[in-house]
Amino acid sequence: NIFTQQPSYFSDLDETLPTVLQVFNNILHACGLQCEGASAEPQKLEEKVNVTPGNMPLQELKDIVLYLCDTCTTLWAFLDVFPLACQTFQKHEFCYRLASFYELAIPELESAIKKRHYEDHSVFADLWRRISHSRKKMIEAFHILINHVCLQPILE
Repeated sequence: NIFTQQPSYFSDLDETLPTVLQVFNNILHACGLQCEGASAEPQKLEEKVNVTPGNMPLQELKDIVLYLCDTCTTLWAFLDVFPLACQTFQKHEFCYRLASFYELAIPELESAIKKRHYEDHSVFADLWRRISHSRKKMIEAFHILINHVCLQPILE
């Protein structure tokens, strides 16, 4: 693979991971949620965060779910084809950050999708399918990370 041919790509990956983590922080911020250990910017005093997944406009909820689905699928695909990247992910406490994000965001997004009134039931079905897919890919990515960072070293 390309990382074998160009070892400096590992340092590029190392420099890129904070941006990947920022994606999860951006989703939390858009949902009015906070994440422990997140490197969020200080909130202005006059800035009130009243937006939640349950009260945001439908288009905004759709955008967040699509963004999350794309991110999780890409993340899983990358780790699936290149598990050697797991060590670099672990250096950035990715398992902890992913688990924290999952715990904060997924229940809120699922609840908002279930409780919302839809004029077109196909919109609900699509959102539910995508949030379920996102959840599945996050768990699969987490399993890849745990397997390669924690379990494989014990077995070797």
